[in-house]
Amino acid sequence: MVYNDGMEAKIDTHTHTIASGHYTEDTVVQMAIRASMIGLEHLCITEHGPAMTGSASESYFRNLKFGDKKKFGVKLYYGAELNVLDVKGNVDLDYDITKNLDLCIASLHRQTFRPRTERENTLALINAMDNPDVFIIGHPDNPDFEVERYMLVEAAKEKGCAIELNAASLSPSGHRTSSFDWLFKTFILCKKKGVYVTLGSDSHGRSRIADFEECYNFLDEIDFPEELVLNFDVKKLFHLIAEKKRFRCPKPSSPIPF
Repeated sequence: MVYNDGMEAKIDTHTHTIASGHYTEDTVVQMAIRASMIGLEHLCITEHGPAMTGSASESYFRNLKFGDKKKFGVKLYYGAELNVLDVKGNVDLDYDITKNLDLCIASLHRQTFRPRTERENTLALINAMDNPDVFIIGHPDNPDFEVERYMLVEAAKEKGCAIELNAASLSPSGHRTSSFDWLFKTFILCKKKGVYVTLGSDSHGRSRIADFEECYNFLDEIDFPEELVLNFDVKKLFHLIAEKKRFRCPKPSSPIPF
């Protein structure tokens, strides 16, 4: 399955192995084999941060720099799906660890952040964007958390972050059921504001790596510009990540109050 004029994702920016502690026993090796079989050139492994019960420890993330950079012809990147812990946007790995990761997603999960008001949920994500290593806001359509789309998209534009279109939210058999209306209006707004998006399978294990058919159909329906989809241009994706790391201070000095 390809998107618009033959464009196809070169990377999956959101996947999990057995190290995330739930839903799969697949290892990085098995993930790489699957990616190679489907012709995916790049794969990012983004385990849940340590605040998630059963997930990897801080030492795991510290040692990712020693992981294989390429297996079975697939270039491997190591990151984290960080848990946003509070309205100030604090996450569950320190800067001295995240600065060495290839890519960081920041997400709200019920296990690590009690759902609050729409404004508080939104500010938690916006304040997390001030972290220099947070580049992607993961599954902001999570039905457990009401989020104000205008504030979120405006902040992503200002702070140099991307918004994730999560395949698990669109798939009829996915593990998260989201509001299509919220997704539709949010990504129309991303299109209008020129905000970058990423496609993440959120595959726990190998079975759904780069399973982006529903994502392509959704983007096609709203005529979303392919130049804003960073999975189509891996060089651009990591250039933008490097720019954000370079020009942002390590810790936000004044998070937006609530």
